[in-house]
Amino acid sequence: MSWDGQNGAGGGGGYGAPPPGGAGGPGGPGGPGNPPGSGYGSPGGYGAPPPVPPVPPAPPTAGGYGGYGAPAGGFGPPGSGPGGYLPPPPPAPPAAPKPPADALRAVAVGLLNLSGLGLGYAFMRRWLGLAICLIATAALVVVALPAKPDGVSGGVLAGYLAFLVLAAAHGAWRGLRTRLSWPPLAPVAVVVGLVLLAVPAGGVVLYDNARDNATQKMLLDRLAAADSKVTAAKGKDFSSAQPAYKSALASYSDLKKHHSGSKAAKLVPARLQTFYSTVAAPFDQQQYCDAIPPLKYLRTVPDSFGKDGVGSLATWPDDKLATSLYECGVVDLQSTDQSTSSGGDENDLGELLTTFPQSPQAAKVEPAVSSTIDKAAKAIGGSDPCGATQKVTGLGSFATTLSGKAHGSAAAALAKDSSRAGSHVESGTYACGVHQYKSGDFDTALTTMNDFTGKYPHDKNNALAHKFAIAAEIAKEEAPAGKHVPTMASGGSIKLIVSNDSPDPVQILYTGKVTGSFTLKACGSCHAYSSEASAQGSACQASGKHYPEKTIYLPTGTIYFLHKPSGDSGATSHADSETLRSGSYYTDCAYTVSSYGGF
Repeated sequence: MSWDGQNGAGGGGGYGAPPPGGAGGPGGPGGPGNPPGSGYGSPGGYGAPPPVPPVPPAPPTAGGYGGYGAPAGGFGPPGSGPGGYLPPPPPAPPAAPKPPADALRAVAVGLLNLSGLGLGYAFMRRWLGLAICLIATAALVVVALPAKPDGVSGGVLAGYLAFLVLAAAHGAWRGLRTRLSWPPLAPVAVVVGLVLLAVPAGGVVLYDNARDNATQKMLLDRLAAADSKVTAAKGKDFSSAQPAYKSALASYSDLKKHHSGSKAAKLVPARLQTFYSTVAAPFDQQQYCDAIPPLKYLRTVPDSFGKDGVGSLATWPDDKLATSLYECGVVDLQSTDQSTSSGGDENDLGELLTTFPQSPQAAKVEPAVSSTIDKAAKAIGGSDPCGATQKVTGLGSFATTLSGKAHGSAAAALAKDSSRAGSHVESGTYACGVHQYKSGDFDTALTTMNDFTGKYPHDKNNALAHKFAIAAEIAKEEAPAGKHVPTMASGGSIKLIVSNDSPDPVQILYTGKVTGSFTLKACGSCHAYSSEASAQGSACQASGKHYPEKTIYLPTGTIYFLHKPSGDSGATSHADSETLRSGSYYTDCAYTVSSYGGF
């Protein structure tokens, strides 16, 4: 079969020969070509086609099906040469072969990337890798600067180091088969990489220096803050200033122990001098009692700070504390009386004797106590014998307490001082009772004299003290009786017979120009009267009844009686008075009504 028409696509055969004036194309594969000058030819086809005008050659174009195959050819099937499709484009030239692996170059690229600047990527023209390295390094610089005492956190450093290792490994892998734009030789690149490692190393050194400077500044600021606390506490009482002192000392100790090589630590010894002087300021102002607590505190500083840390300051407070204990203790000694529970402030002087027994201040304690006792004893004969006696009593107790804390001769001397004070107390107690009686304080005088007679039975004033006690007891019920001061006088010209018409024993106390007492036993056959009126007409008057009685002789004048029940009868006392005149004798009867009475 063949195609009929002009410029048609060749089917089973092509043109046998070109038309007149044209060039003939080769025969198609469908059959043999016709001889030149013939028309279409194919087995069993037409003999000769009508003549056709010549066709100018088509311009070159991409051969599609039915297009021009070539400028001088006809049409042909795909894959045909001239007269068919255009041949496919020539294949791309083969890629240049990769350079052989170079381990030294890989090492060089890895070293160049370890600088953190990404130069390994730069020399391979890997711009993205270069940018990533520069960004990572810049981020580290932003985080690290300005330098801080604590430096960069461990997580950031670990992350950055991991990034450098990764960049070095990745660069080395790329550089194994990638030529460098510069330097031309791998050994030179290795040298450059090694040299550039000085960049991060130098950065580390510079950063460490900056961080050290920041640390030094921080420590100096901490030292200044501690100094400010000490300055602010100056002038305050120790109890309120102590927290500030403790805080400042803790800062000094931390600088000395944990930052010993710092500039701040080297300044601590000088600061401690100022610290000690500030804390002990009350001593310099001669406020010895106020100086004791801060000086005691300073003696504890070496325990927390270390003796090596404070040096000679370890014993600096000792002499000052000893002086303060003595001066404050002596001041308190002057005001010692029984109102103080300890008999004096032996806390200060006692602490002096136990803490600094060999000090010059301790040697002055006993003489001070002795002279104070003597001075107080002289006041017993003055206007306030009771106060003087109280003071001597306290001093005696004080001396006894101190003798137990002293050593050697000081202890023995203090014991003698205590004994001497006791003798002064004995005479002072009597003088105090007399003073109380004369002042009209009969109740207190009674207590004082009873204590005196019970405690000092062998004292020369014991008998008279007993009479004062009798007179004071009567004066409590009959105040005018207190106008008479008891003496040792006894007897008189007036006879007085006292009888007891009571079933209970009775004690009769009397005072006036003479003072005394006696006791009448109970009347066994007697009974209590139902009323005062019946007692007035019948007491002590029953004929043939034997009443217990006592006859005494008294001087003329007013005599004061007190009928005092003896035992546990429950009856009350009764006071009465009588004026005795010469030429008469008198009787007195004690009886019981509903309450105890007499006349």
